[in-house]
Amino acid sequence: MVDLIDQLAPSEGYTQSLLDGVTLMRSDHALARTPALYEPSIVIVAQGRKRGFHGGQTYVYDAQHYLVLAVPLPFDIETEASPQEPMLGMSLRVDPTVTAELALAVDESQPHQGVRPQTMFATPLDERIGDATVRLLEALMSPVDARLLGPGIVREITYRVLSGEQGGSLRAALTQGGHFARIAKALRRIHSQYDHELDVATLAREANMSIPAFHNHFKIVTATSPIQYIKAMRLHQARLLMIRNGLSANVASERVGYESASQFSREFKRMFGRSPLEEARHLKNVLNLASPVRQGATEPRVLAS
Repeated sequence: MVDLIDQLAPSEGYTQSLLDGVTLMRSDHALARTPALYEPSIVIVAQGRKRGFHGGQTYVYDAQHYLVLAVPLPFDIETEASPQEPMLGMSLRVDPTVTAELALAVDESQPHQGVRPQTMFATPLDERIGDATVRLLEALMSPVDARLLGPGIVREITYRVLSGEQGGSLRAALTQGGHFARIAKALRRIHSQYDHELDVATLAREANMSIPAFHNHFKIVTATSPIQYIKAMRLHQARLLMIRNGLSANVASERVGYESASQFSREFKRMFGRSPLEEARHLKNVLNLASPVRQGATEPRVLAS
């Protein structure tokens, strides 16, 4: 697995593979704790170690453990890596339609009644998932194999995760009705329409909840308030626009829905520890020091650092 990712992602950074929804990750240096924003995904690390910090919990994902997120989620991450032993990994975007279909099928033989939905978890990587991951990486070496074999192997990995040690909590998150499902729907809307006008009253009404109930259940799922979540989404997206497209802070802030450039700068610095201009300079220096980064995502289709 390590040798395959090393070949597929020779440059430091996050590389879109030949298969949509599959992102390769490489870091040749340790990265201190920093805010990140992941899409719903399965993250498998072949070498090195990453830690996620969310809701007072620490989630370790490395060669022995993989990470799963059921909803788009902001949290802090740090990376253990070195030039001699880079962090090498892969992320598979969770397709809600395919995954829910598989979850319902698995439930026929492994009912999850009484299992509490989980937003995020790290769990041991078993031999079957490891084997399927190797086969997927091998398929990604060839455009024809990636196109013809890749989707089936991604489906297999998703099935193995859903039927695995903590699969019941993920299946519950994807298929149960009730409060979790309604909050998950609101998160998907924020995730796809962060640049639109979003207000908590409307989101609560669409979730068929009172505003206090919506706040309460939103915080249970995300460990943050709706306003803070929307803010985090917009700030991360603006940062990506600055990195990928070279946009100025003012243009990026407008693109993600900010009306005040000064407010954007204040909130950006509060989240990332640097002003937008300082962050742009920092990232330029990092990218100049590293090998050229291929066009692709910036964390498991991140939305992250």
